[in-house]
Parts: sequence; C-alpha cells; structure tokens
Amino acid sequence: MRIWILGTGSMATALGGAWVRAGHQVLVGGRDTRAAAATAARIGATGHGSLAEAAAHGEAVLMALPADAAPRSAQELAPLLAGRTLLDCTVPMAPGPYGPSLTTAGGTDSVAIRIATAAPDAHVAKVFGICHESIWTLPQPSFEGAPLAVPFCADSAAATDLTTRLITSMGCTPLPCGGLSRAALLEATAVLAIGVWWSGGEARHAFPAPALAPGAVDDEP
Repeated sequence: MRIWILGTGSMATALGGAWVRAGHQVLVGGRDTRAAAATAARIGATGHGSLAEAAAHGEAVLMALPADAAPRSAQELAPLLAGRTLLDCTVPMAPGPYGPSLTTAGGTDSVAIRIATAAPDAHVAKVFGICHESIWTLPQPSFEGAPLAVPFCADSAAATDLTTRLITSMGCTPLPCGGLSRAALLEATAVLAIGVWWSGGEARHAFPAPALAPGAVDDEP
C-alpha cells in the first residue's frame, strides 16, 4: 500500500515505522520539509515532501497533525484528497481541573467528523488514536497471548476495507466500531484512558471480557 503521512511528530514516526516494517511504501509530508526528511530517514521511508505533495499521492493519507489543525489542513488540501482514505489518529484534549478533557463539543462532534466535512470528497476513518505511540514501535504487538485489537470507525465501505487491510498487515486485529458518527466515542475513550494512565492506573483492568466470569453468559446486543 502507498501511504503518505501528514505530520512529523511522534505518532507519524511510530505508525510510519510500523508500516515500513509491514512492507508498505511510506512517504512523509510536513510544512517543514527538513523535518519531513529527518522523519523519513529515521523510519526508512521511501521519500518525503510538503503537505500538498503528500496529500496528492497515496492510497491512504495519515492525518498525524495536532487535533485543532487537522480539519483546517484537510480543508486546504481538500481537492488533492478527493477519493483517498484519510486516517485520523488525533486525540482532541486539553488539561482540565480533574485531568485531560475533550476539546470537542461531545455528542456526535469529533475531529473525524470535522475532517470529513472539510474534505467531503475523501473517505475518513478514525483509527490508531487509542494506543500510546510506543505501542506502534512493537513488531506485531500482542498482549496476553492475543494480537492487539485496533478499534476504528469509518464513513464508507472503501475506508473500512482499506483500514481493515492496513491493520491486518500490521499483525493486529481490526475492531470495527460503526460509522463515523461514533468517532466521538473513540476520541472520548482515548482521553479517558490517557487520564487513567497519567494517574498511575491501568485502563485495561476496567474491561475484562464477560465470558471470563464463572458461569457468565454474554448479554444480548
């Protein structure tokens, strides 16, 4: 798969490196082309360029930009992004009195929806934002004997198919969570988990499988 990355930060580096290891053709785009070149060299990417060059190429485009900047960049690049799948890994959060809080309005509002509105002719998937970037540096991450499950929401069959193939190529398990209207739930989950980690807790301990309880029968959906 040919993947362009918009951004040069920690998530761009971690995910880009994971995709290089998985055998994909990865290119890095940034407003600062020197930073893009450095990130590309660090992960062994095929090449680098500007944000516009990144948006104009690739089957998939990762939006690894600050959450407040991603929709604006999507609007600026919208003509170039038409027909492509945008992978939104942003987490919209800011410090709050009781820990990190969402910077979106909640409900159905999300950065992913804002990106889709800004680039209406692109396909959009909310994905890769739940895990800390360090997880993506692991080759084929698995925990307690099971491959990492990667939740995602997508606005089209095309985005669902591409995201599923990409996750599978990384040795992980795709976990579809519905349409893009549910992306706000993924963003809120990421913020909640980050707050738990920052407080020294383990978010995973709060989600045991119902089937693990003695004599348990899973509830009907």
